[in-house]
Amino acid sequence: MKKAINPLEKFSNISEYWSPVILGKLNDYHLKIAKIKGEFVWHDHKETDELFLVLEGNMKILFRDGDVELKAGELFVVPAGVEHKPVAENECKILLIEPAGTVNTGNTKSGLTRENPAWV
Repeated sequence: MKKAINPLEKFSNISEYWSPVILGKLNDYHLKIAKIKGEFVWHDHKETDELFLVLEGNMKILFRDGDVELKAGELFVVPAGVEHKPVAENECKILLIEPAGTVNTGNTKSGLTRENPAWV
């Protein structure tokens, strides 16, 4: 059966910050949602770009040479191989689009690494 998905409703299934879940698949890409708050780790994705779309709240993406601030309704694409660090002072709800199998911390291993996110 065909059914529309409301990403904001799916956030009720997420209890941990920085723990993305898969909302859907588009060709070879996963659409992931995550609640974020505080600071993530510096990392990059050598082989792929990464799209951040803020659905609710505000966040920053820190780069070694400057920052990008995003508020609800805004998106930014981090180019492949560019080191970055997402940060949110308050809870922020985001949608990520990246190739299936992309690890959230790239090659950087940390307590926030989620190699096999669940589906919601």
